[in-house]
Amino acid sequence: MKPKNTYLFSNRDLHKLIIPIIIEQFLAIFVGLADSVMVASVGEAAVSAVSLIDTIMILLINAFSALATGGAIVAGQALGKKDPKEGCDAVGQLVIFSAAFSFLIMLLVYAGKWFILHVVFGKIEADVMANCNTYLMIVTASIPFLALYNASAAIHRGMGDSKTPMFMSLFMNGFNLLGNAILLYGLKWGIAGAAVPTLLSRVLAGIWMMRLLMDKGKILHLAPLRTLRPNWSMMRKILHVGIPYSMENSMFQLGKILVLSLVSGFGTASITANAVSNSVSNFAILGGMSIGYALSSVCAQCVGAGDFEQVRYYTKKLMKYSYYALWIMNAVIILLLPLILYIYNLSEQTAALAKQLILYHAACAVLIWPLAFTLPATLRAANDVTFCMWASMLSMWIFRIGFSFVLASYFQMGVLGVWIAMTIDWVGRLICFVLRYRGTKWHRQLA
Repeated sequence: MKPKNTYLFSNRDLHKLIIPIIIEQFLAIFVGLADSVMVASVGEAAVSAVSLIDTIMILLINAFSALATGGAIVAGQALGKKDPKEGCDAVGQLVIFSAAFSFLIMLLVYAGKWFILHVVFGKIEADVMANCNTYLMIVTASIPFLALYNASAAIHRGMGDSKTPMFMSLFMNGFNLLGNAILLYGLKWGIAGAAVPTLLSRVLAGIWMMRLLMDKGKILHLAPLRTLRPNWSMMRKILHVGIPYSMENSMFQLGKILVLSLVSGFGTASITANAVSNSVSNFAILGGMSIGYALSSVCAQCVGAGDFEQVRYYTKKLMKYSYYALWIMNAVIILLLPLILYIYNLSEQTAALAKQLILYHAACAVLIWPLAFTLPATLRAANDVTFCMWASMLSMWIFRIGFSFVLASYFQMGVLGVWIAMTIDWVGRLICFVLRYRGTKWHRQLA
């Protein structure tokens, strides 16, 4: 093993990268939780509507984040090769593709509104449907700005600057909360009072992050927009990573949507308990998600430098951090669970079901989640995205979706059966990724 002083990242460097990402992710998830708490003042039908539409939005967010990660990995590999010019070219191509793709997606969502509301969500109650329609029409307009925000945030993290996305997240989410308070509690706008601040905060954050990315003082920066032209060779490199990862994330979220149509049939109590539990469980895994982003950035530079000894060194170190983070967060959630359920002001039946789901998730997450979801960041940083895509998709369709219908419907376990199927999927992923990582074939996946 080489001397530690020759490694690319010191412990201080890692902490400077990881801590702002955790804060950024915490803010994003906290606002999602606060949104659902504020919307609860409108009624459980509104909570269910926001949960259903946010499932679609998360599908799109995951797709954009994956494409952004593809660009950040290519740019990070360029930094590892000491070629910042190639990295800046990757930035420009990522922005071009993100803008065009997200605008197209926005148009498709508007065009497919009826299909989403009546086919994807299945048979839902009339008041839930009305709230879904209003919320979807407003937040869909934010899609292009959200894509540009994610692209810029990923590039900043790729060059080791995670503070800029953190501060922008603070602004965006603070603006959202303030808007919710005014429109929901003050002006009594109902579901629109939650949607409008979400739209405005994403518009402002997307534009602002693009301006910050144009700073020529940054090692990775965006050229003036009037000079941007497609570079198909560079775009192929980005899409080589971004498309499989995007498909993996999109199929993962699509699976959740398909399962959600099953949950919708169990009634409003199950929909609401599922929504609340999902919001809380996002906190439970935020440390692991954040460290996954950091692991991707760190390993991309190590891969670009051709140093797989460092790749494995940092993977082992950051996997430990991921487990520590999950144990701490889940312990906090369990201690605060009575308060969390009280804040949501749920019915007795809904609260009991939500408690059962949250405790089950916590028990499984601290054992399984990092190996199933943090570890693959290393493989993707080495461009081993095709394996990750197929492993994730097969596990999802076989275990998450298949077992959801078997356990929830056939064995009549209800929404708990859906969550058990989810953790069976985690185990399938864990086995695939651990076996792959223990070999060396992924070392040779560079485009």
